[in-house]
Amino acid sequence: MVSLPHPSVLQGAVSAPCLCCRKGKDQFDNLEKHTQWGIDVLEKYIKFVKERTEIELSYAKQLRNLSKKYQPKKNSKEEEEYRYTSTRAFLATLNEMNDYAGQHEVISENMTSLITAELTRYVQELKQERKSHFHDGRKAQQHIETCWKQLEASKRRFERDCKEADRAQQYFEKMDADINVTKADVEKARQQAQLRHQMAEDSKAEYSSTLQKFNSEQHEHYYTHIPNIFQKIQEMEERRIVRIGESMKTFADVDRQVIPIIGKCLDEITKAAESVDHKNDSQMVIEAFKSGFEPPGDVDFEDFTQPMKRTVSETSLSNSRGDGKSEPKFGSKSKGKLWPFIKKNKGAGPEDFSNLPPEQRRKKLQQKVDELNRDIQKEMDSRDALTKMKDVYIKNPQMGDAASVDHRLAELGQNIEKLRLEVQKFEGWLAEVEGRLPARTEQPRRQSGVYEAQNPSGVNSCAQDRESSPDGSYTEEQSQETEMKIPATDFDDEFDDEEPLPTIGTCKALYTFEGQNEGTISVAEGELLYVIEEDKGDGWTRIRRNEDEEGYVPTSYVEVYLDKNAKGAMTYI
Repeated sequence: MVSLPHPSVLQGAVSAPCLCCRKGKDQFDNLEKHTQWGIDVLEKYIKFVKERTEIELSYAKQLRNLSKKYQPKKNSKEEEEYRYTSTRAFLATLNEMNDYAGQHEVISENMTSLITAELTRYVQELKQERKSHFHDGRKAQQHIETCWKQLEASKRRFERDCKEADRAQQYFEKMDADINVTKADVEKARQQAQLRHQMAEDSKAEYSSTLQKFNSEQHEHYYTHIPNIFQKIQEMEERRIVRIGESMKTFADVDRQVIPIIGKCLDEITKAAESVDHKNDSQMVIEAFKSGFEPPGDVDFEDFTQPMKRTVSETSLSNSRGDGKSEPKFGSKSKGKLWPFIKKNKGAGPEDFSNLPPEQRRKKLQQKVDELNRDIQKEMDSRDALTKMKDVYIKNPQMGDAASVDHRLAELGQNIEKLRLEVQKFEGWLAEVEGRLPARTEQPRRQSGVYEAQNPSGVNSCAQDRESSPDGSYTEEQSQETEMKIPATDFDDEFDDEEPLPTIGTCKALYTFEGQNEGTISVAEGELLYVIEEDKGDGWTRIRRNEDEEGYVPTSYVEVYLDKNAKGAMTYI
C-alpha cells in the first residue's frame, strides 16, 4: 500500500502568501492615503489661487472707485480747476490708476483661466484616474485572496481525506489480525480502506493542481499586475507634482506679463508729474483774477492853512471811468472804495455782470458772446439742413411734403434773430467795458478836494448822470454840475475821515439788493436814498441812507438823479 505524504509537508509552501497578501493590502492603504493627500494639496493650491484672484479683483475695484471718486464732475466748477498743470497731472494720475487697476483685473482673469479652471478640471480627472487604479488594485487583491482561499480549501480537504484513509487502514489491519473476525468483515474493511485511499489520492491531485494554479496566479499578481498598478499610480502622482509646479510657474508668469504695462502706467504718472509748471499755473491765476483796475496814484498835498483854490487830482478810486471826466468833491477826504476785496454776492448776479470788476466782467461777457455765437451757428446749420431737405421734397414730392418743414424753418429763423439780438446786447456791454478799461500808459491819481467854480471846462468834465435799466445797460448824460469853491479850514487830516461825504444827488432803488458783503448796503425796491459817490466804471455806486448807514450797491439796481447845482454848503445827512 502506497503511503501518502502528510498535509503538513505542504504547509510551508502555502503559508507565505497569506503574509504577502496582508502586506500588499497595507501598501495599497498607504498609497491610497498618500495620493489622497496629494489631491488635497492640489485643491488647497487651487483655493489659494482663487482667493488671490478675488483679492486682485477687489483691489482693482477699489482702485477704480478711488479714481472715479476724485474725477472732476462734468459741468462743474471742479472741471474748470483742471486747467492748471498740477491738477492736470493729478487727473493723468487718476486715469493711469484706472489703467493700473485694469492690469490687476487681467491678473485675476488670467489666473482664473490658466490656473484655477485648468487645475479644477485636472483634479476631477485625477480623482477618476486614481479611483480606477485603486479599483484595479483591489480587484487584483481580491482575486489573489480568492485563489488563496481555494488553495486553503483544497488543502484542508486533502488533509481530511488523508486522515480518513489512515483510520481506514488501521481498522483494516486490526480486523485482519483478529482471528475471531469473519472473512467477510475483513474484506469489507479492506474495501473501505482502499476507497479512502483513493479519495485521498484524488484530493492530493486536486490540491496539487490548485497549488500550481495559485503559485502561477501569485507570481502574476506580484510580478505583473501589482507592479503595473503601482507604476500607473506613480506616474499619476508624478504628473500631479509636475502640474502643480507648472501652475506655480504660471502664477509668477501672469504677474510678470503685466509688469511692463504697469511700468508704463507709472512712467506716465512720472511724466505727468514732471509736466507740472509752477510759473504757468501762477500766470493762469493772474489772468483769471486780474481786475483791470489801475493802482491809485499819488495823493496831492492839500494846504488848509491858506485860503486858496484847490485843484482836483485824478485817482483810480474817484476818477470817472478813465475818460477824463471828474466829479465835484469837497474839503473832506474821500473814503476809499473796497472794490478789490468785495466778495461776490450769493445767487445769480446781473445779466451784464456789472457786479464784477472790469477785467472779470469783460471775460464773462466775451464768454457769453462766444457761447451765443456757437448757438447761432448750430441753429444756422439746422436751418441749412432743413432747407436742403425742403429742396429735395420740392424736387421729389413722393419723398415728403415740402410745407411740413416751413414751421420749423420759421422757428429757427426766430431763434437766430433772438440770439443775434442777444449777441448785439452783450457786444454793446463788452464794448462799453473795453472802452472803460484804463489804458496801460495812464497813471491815475487820487482825487481829493473840490472843483473851482470859475473853471468852465471843469463843468464839462464833472460826474455824469447814470441811469440803469432793468436789463443792466447804461446810458450816460453830461451833468451840468458846477465846480464849487470851499474856503480852507484849519482842520487836521486826522479829522478828515470823520467828515461825511456830501450828497451829490438822489437815487431810487429799482430792485431789492441784499448787501451781504463788506462795504455794501442793503436796499429795498422803491426806496429813496442819497448818492455820495458816483459809479467810477466798476459797476458800483456809493449811497447813504442816514448818518450811520452808507455803502455800495450795483449801479444797475438804482436810478440816479444827480444834483446839477450842488453847492459847497450842501446839507449833510
